[in-house]
This record gives sequence, C-alpha cells and structure tokens, in this order.
Amino acid sequence: MTETRTLNTAARRLLDGANIAHLSTLQPDGAPKAEPVWVLRDGDFILITTDGKSLKARNIAADPRVALSIVDYHNPYEQLLVRGHVVETRGDPELVVLDAMARKYLGVDFPRRRWAQRLVFVIEADTVRPYNSPLIDPRANAHEEERP
Repeated sequence: MTETRTLNTAARRLLDGANIAHLSTLQPDGAPKAEPVWVLRDGDFILITTDGKSLKARNIAADPRVALSIVDYHNPYEQLLVRGHVVETRGDPELVVLDAMARKYLGVDFPRRRWAQRLVFVIEADTVRPYNSPLIDPRANAHEEERP
C-alpha cells in the first residue's frame, strides 16, 4: 500500500465508478459518525454533497477532518481509503453537483428539487491508500443471476 496525497489511477477509477463511499466525520464529543455518500472527483479533489442542516454539515463546519472508505461495486476486495480535510464549502442552489452525482449513480437527474440549502464539500486528501486484495468474492456474479 502506498500513501500519497494525489489520486493515482486506482484511486481515480474507484472514485469515478458508481461506487458508494462511506464518509466519517467527527461529532462535537469526538465520536466518529460514518454514513454512505455519493462522490464525484474534480481533479485530485473529492466532492460530496449534503443538506446544509444535516449533522454531516454541522460536523464538518466544526472540524473539517474526514475519512472516506470506498469499495468497488463488483469486487469488495478492491478498496480505497482516504484521510483528508474539507478545504472548501460551496453552495449548490441549482443542484448542478447533485444532478451530476445522480446521473452517475442513478442515470437521471436527482428527482427531489427543493432543499433548504444544498452544500458541496471539497475534500483534499492527506492520505490515499488504494488496495486490491488477491481474494475473490464468490458472490461477484451472483447478482446478475438473481435479477429478472
């Protein structure tokens, strides 16, 4: 595993795919809070979005340190671990970023159009660790057989 601040090819591939990430923020008492999020990549920056009133937004406003874990949708033994910090908060009143994420993950613009305040957090990675285990998930192709 290599530690680097830039996003190498393996990291970019996982971030660019429709893979769900798990974001960890720190609550006021120091306890971690983890939740699944959609991600986009802007060069070497990682974008997430949330409602301005969310606990995630409040946690980041108080402490910009975050961690992300992401695994490949088809191979959970291919992973990316990121530790970093939010370097910018942007408004997204026209839902441009949210729609780009929805097209990536759902194939359509995000259906809900009204939000009190939509925010985009720009994450700069301090540590980037992609890892591809030699293990093989026996369920890797099972989802294709189960779907009608």
